[in-house]
Amino acid sequence: MATKLPKVPIVIVGMGWVGGIIAAELTKAGHSVVGLERGKSRNTQDYYHVHDELRYASRYELMQDLSKETVTFRNTSKLRALPMRSYGSFLLGDGLGGAGVHWNGQYYRFLPYDFEIRSKTIERYGAKKIPEGMAIRDWGIKYDELEPYYVKYEQMAGIGGEPTTPANVGAMSKAFPVGPMKKTPAMKLFEDSASKLGYHPYVIPSANLTEVYKNPDGIERAPCQYCGYCERFGCEYGAKADPVVTVLPVAQKSGKLDLRTHANVTEILHDGKKATGVRYVNTPTGEEYIQPADIVIMSSYLFSNVRLLLLSKLGTPYDPVTDTGSVGRNYAYQVNGASTSVMYEDREFNLAMGAGALGSSIDDFNGDNFDHSDLKFLHGANIRFTQTGMRPIQYQPAPTGTPKWGATFKKETLHYANRILTVAAQGSSMPWRHHYLDLDPEYKDALGLPLIRLTFDFEDQDRELVKYIAGKTKEIADGMGGTKTEIHDSIKQYNIVPYQSTHNTGGTIMGSDPKTSVVNNYLQMWDAENVFICGASAFSHNSGFNPTATVGALAYRAAEGIAKYIAKPGSLV
Repeated sequence: MATKLPKVPIVIVGMGWVGGIIAAELTKAGHSVVGLERGKSRNTQDYYHVHDELRYASRYELMQDLSKETVTFRNTSKLRALPMRSYGSFLLGDGLGGAGVHWNGQYYRFLPYDFEIRSKTIERYGAKKIPEGMAIRDWGIKYDELEPYYVKYEQMAGIGGEPTTPANVGAMSKAFPVGPMKKTPAMKLFEDSASKLGYHPYVIPSANLTEVYKNPDGIERAPCQYCGYCERFGCEYGAKADPVVTVLPVAQKSGKLDLRTHANVTEILHDGKKATGVRYVNTPTGEEYIQPADIVIMSSYLFSNVRLLLLSKLGTPYDPVTDTGSVGRNYAYQVNGASTSVMYEDREFNLAMGAGALGSSIDDFNGDNFDHSDLKFLHGANIRFTQTGMRPIQYQPAPTGTPKWGATFKKETLHYANRILTVAAQGSSMPWRHHYLDLDPEYKDALGLPLIRLTFDFEDQDRELVKYIAGKTKEIADGMGGTKTEIHDSIKQYNIVPYQSTHNTGGTIMGSDPKTSVVNNYLQMWDAENVFICGASAFSHNSGFNPTATVGALAYRAAEGIAKYIAKPGSLV
């Protein structure tokens, strides 16, 4: 029998970036908060001596134990979904700080076009430009409304970047608090080639700190050492902004945060109109608790947000046949695959040195920054060269056609270890009516609860995008002075086995219509006004960027909305 605990004002489910930001903002304002994190606690000392590629990058020590809980996947609703038994396409973080610990630190604001994608597309090309079944919609918020919250995140995290940004990305009301990362010889080759083609390169904004910085909360951190152990690793210097070294210490110092780790929430309790609390299991002991609360904030990774709503029978599940309901709607991924490799026989680069956000990029072919009239796809991709630190186990570069093992493989990968640069694209992903999340009817987790099921495949839109954008990567690569280039310009069926991107989005999308969205633009749930569902699950499509900037900005806006709700309960819109 579950132990019922005393009622608290606010409970947060998931203590990564979103949970940490909201906890910091609310506790600073004097509110008491209970934070539930299903993984273990962490601090900077846990990252000492973590330059262990086998332990963290190959054996995924910072990730969720898939033997306890995973996702099931199928390409279409006509297929039987099967569980993801080992890590491949994306990584699910676990423990205090969540995915905010193992991210690479690349920071991009979404484009103004993203937030009004449907109306702007129709305005420029007409309604027929949107293919049947593509479910793009305006987000219910505009870039200018979200812009001040981007600034808050940048000041908190110490984002580094150039003083001004190209005109084809969103305008900034305040410059980044610190300067950009250092520019390597390879980055200069990329920028010189892109500039000669008339494009607008810039150094990628970075959460890998570029100089000593004290943020508005008084948190002071040291700069990046360019060691290259960022993505899949915690930062031993605290140079990479993550929740453990930025927002969580602020909440903890307030004395208002009751942080409980190993607390796996299994249900949102509710009376049909409002949440009354949550049920959670202490994972080491198996003991079950009921935590009553006035406000429930869901800030887990999107699969957990959606799954918890469905398990709790809160909100209306999405039905792709009738196109009704909202929970599970508009799942989107990221479309990679467009790239060109540049090989050099006459020079080498130090590719072991780097940082997760070290690189340069262009957005000339992202969003609606170029004419799509004669193209068979919408949106586009951020094209970039990154130097994130190539580690010895998982990086074995060689020209196409090289055997995957044996003497030739060894010879070629040794020769090309520091002789191949790659210009790659991070493509947007549009939602479709038949891409969605629901509960798997067959497979369950270690507690006996249904797993979340993912139904997704690449579309012709994605294949056309990759082909076109790959041509642009080749234009730039051809101008980088290499001996030869190799283009990669096709994708086929989506396969969950190889790693591609951890940028999953959708499932509890925001909007202005309660029939087709789960939350309003404060991330307040339409069907239960005291529930706030935050994170990339609120995105109604995925842009051609990393999502953390927009996740963080929306978290700051949600925190503001929650404070308003505490003062005056009711709908915030």
